[in-house]
Amino acid sequence: MWILRALGADSSETLAFRLRPGYVRTAGRSPRADFVMDAPLVSRLHCRFEADLDGSVVVQDLESTNGTYVNGGQIQRVALSEGDVVGVGRVNLRLERDSQS
Repeated sequence: MWILRALGADSSETLAFRLRPGYVRTAGRSPRADFVMDAPLVSRLHCRFEADLDGSVVVQDLESTNGTYVNGGQIQRVALSEGDVVGVGRVNLRLERDSQS
């Protein structure tokens, strides 16, 4: 299992989202999003995270207004590695392995 953990003071609360193998989860401001982030510059449905059964994780921008970034570069769709930082609006999420899984 993976955890997407918010970094820095840009998030008003400590955010941590669990991502289980085989699941697809959306992130955004909308209550319809799986990972709700009420933060500046985050679109209603901003991006999607796909955790494959083989342990890989992919993030895809969902045509967000301000883009999705991985390690500072704007992306459309990219495979993530442990420690990568995904920028969603002003929220930065670091991909970590769940040590309890």
